[in-house]
Amino acid sequence: MPPFSLESTDRGRRFHAPADVQNPALGEPGEFPFTRGIQPTMYRGRLWTMRQYAGFGTAAESNRRYRYLLQQGVSGLSVAFDLPTQMGYDSDHPLAKGEVGRVGVAIDSLEDMAGTVQNDILKEYIARGTYIYPPRASLRIVTDVFAFCAREMPQWNTISISGYHIREAGSTAVQEIAFTLANGIAYADAAIRTGLDVNAFGQRLSFFFNCHNNFLEEIAKFRAARRLWAHIMRDRFGATNPRAQQLRFHTQTAGSTLTAHQPENNIVRVALQALAAVLGGTQSLHCNALDEALSLPSEEAARLALRTQQIIAAETGAANTVDPVGGAYTIEVATERLESEARALLDRIDGLGGTLAAIETGMIQREIQDAAYRAQQAVDSGESVVVGVNKYARDADVQRLRNVFQLDPDVERGQVDRVRAVRASRSESAWRDALQRVEAAARGSDNLLPPILAAVEAHATVGEISDAMRRVFGEYAPSEA
Repeated sequence: MPPFSLESTDRGRRFHAPADVQNPALGEPGEFPFTRGIQPTMYRGRLWTMRQYAGFGTAAESNRRYRYLLQQGVSGLSVAFDLPTQMGYDSDHPLAKGEVGRVGVAIDSLEDMAGTVQNDILKEYIARGTYIYPPRASLRIVTDVFAFCAREMPQWNTISISGYHIREAGSTAVQEIAFTLANGIAYADAAIRTGLDVNAFGQRLSFFFNCHNNFLEEIAKFRAARRLWAHIMRDRFGATNPRAQQLRFHTQTAGSTLTAHQPENNIVRVALQALAAVLGGTQSLHCNALDEALSLPSEEAARLALRTQQIIAAETGAANTVDPVGGAYTIEVATERLESEARALLDRIDGLGGTLAAIETGMIQREIQDAAYRAQQAVDSGESVVVGVNKYARDADVQRLRNVFQLDPDVERGQVDRVRAVRASRSESAWRDALQRVEAAARGSDNLLPPILAAVEAHATVGEISDAMRRVFGEYAPSEA
């Protein structure tokens, strides 16, 4: 086996002692800076939301899966959209061919509509690549959502700031904290510039983190992120409302750690990652299914992923004590080191002129790419063990699972017919007028949400509304620097 290490804790230390902990005064759960959790009672008062992320094919097919998950005891749902929807293309666009409904549900018009919002565009430039417009135009859309919801839907959580995709792209734990919170800073700065009150919109911010394989480090990562964000909101933005200082977050187990080789091993990986998220104080949790390295999850695999959470909640006792790892020397040393290193990385980003400048120059993307390369080198050399892949592997290349999900090949044809039927049945004049108002708002400074919603109600499609803004904002081409 390779030498023991914790990626961002003291490397090579056999154990930690009280003298290693720089800040022994941890405070109480529910009190600033919320290291030990954002609520005084945590899961003793209410369990985390057992949320499952799903979506494929058409809205009707996805709805059947959601109803199945609800019957199995899920307490929250997240909707996955297909790539054409994410990129602002309708299902009958030439670039959508072969991708309709494949990695999420196809949403073309009001007829398909599903209700959720992630609204975190900056992570697309950093990690995922499903952006349309340049970053500054996209940030305007985000803040227009903030402003509209503050006025019309004040209880709606207006954004889920995602570190998950940053980690999936290959970042370290430190980078996941720093780049996620850097995006949060950019959103908060933009919201304040538009006149929004930090004590109001700060309560509506939520975050979305990955939970990777390094069990102790991941627990510490959540604690460090919580503490660092509390200081940012209080000291940088002047938030005085405790709810505006709190980092509320959803966690998903790490899809990038799932293997097609010996896929049953993924059950163990997911269970440990989920337990780390619970011990780290997550408010919401999704467990990946064992077959997701091979396909979208089958019903059987999705049920087992949910049962993993339910067993942790009901059978392990992990929810009975608030912050049960608090005060453990290794955990506290790791928390302090992660916070310190993430703060240093945030200072570098500020030195470049902020998050948008760091994205536009490619600094953040290069940092992640370099980390991903080093991680892959460690796997290739055997320094980093992946059980069943580079150690304890069998002769069989990929073990076949029973009941691997297969998408109906007729889904795309049916969705194309559906969107064309919408176009044929709508009022041409109302549709055209609504799209003109979207384009006019994009050229001016009016909030984009009212004309976009009016266009949706006039049965304009996702692609048509996106194209109206493409004509104003253009499309983003990343820097090669």
